[in-house]
Amino acid sequence: MGEAYDRLTQVLPSLTVTELGPAEPFPPGDGRVTAAELAEGGAALESFLAWDDAQVVRDYGQKARPDVVAGFGLHRYAWPACLLITVPWFLHRRVPRLPVTHVSYDRTGGGMQLAVRAPSSFACLPGDPAALGPGARVVPDEEALRAEVRAAVAEHHEPLLAAFGPHTRRRGRALWGMVTDEVVEGLWYVAHLLGDDEQERARRELELLLPGATRPYVGSAAFRELTRPDGQSLLTRDRASCCMFYTVRPDDICVSCPRTCDADRVTKLTAAAPAASTAAPTAAS
Repeated sequence: MGEAYDRLTQVLPSLTVTELGPAEPFPPGDGRVTAAELAEGGAALESFLAWDDAQVVRDYGQKARPDVVAGFGLHRYAWPACLLITVPWFLHRRVPRLPVTHVSYDRTGGGMQLAVRAPSSFACLPGDPAALGPGARVVPDEEALRAEVRAAVAEHHEPLLAAFGPHTRRRGRALWGMVTDEVVEGLWYVAHLLGDDEQERARRELELLLPGATRPYVGSAAFRELTRPDGQSLLTRDRASCCMFYTVRPDDICVSCPRTCDADRVTKLTAAAPAASTAAPTAAS
């Protein structure tokens, strides 16, 4: 997966991915936490969310509700974690299986630093040169490969949602709505960085990946077009979940939020960069 991760870091330098051997320990660091530790809950998760709590106070001068803080923390982990699976699929048609034991994360240095143990298996298509390599599982066609993407993302996030859920005060459908949004908006944003043609390809790929009725995911990729006053079209999507940022900044609502009407979307999209609504999470988003 190294080539895909290198390309990801090339276009998004704030996100770095370090590949490790199967038994190699995760890099040390006071701010680093493994996905398995987050899934266990307890002190590791509390410490992880304390960072988000402090960030809101530092950047916005006020406290956020604990459930909102937990939602921010989940978003900031899930957004890059989904890319570990969707980017190799999008670029090379390879889908790694990465359970929570295979990933660690550190966002305390100003960027997103992920360490990933080499997957024990990955899915690919017939004719892929990697199909003869160790751990390769050849699937018959593109739809089977899309099913592998959905399964890999779900496998990684299911234990994390069980740990974060009580803190976010959300349950099944609402939590999986968040994951649905991370899958779509993360890849759509990265594809924008790869080039305009790639962003349009990502839209098509995501619509096939999430056509609706693909449980546990909620709804479809939900892209649709709006019309600017000059008659040109604008691409938007309807999020399956709400990040609750409006509880911190009531007048600053995401362009793809279910609360944003189409007229406001047109205004925001016309004034902003094309992928502003899907920007990578930072210390302040």
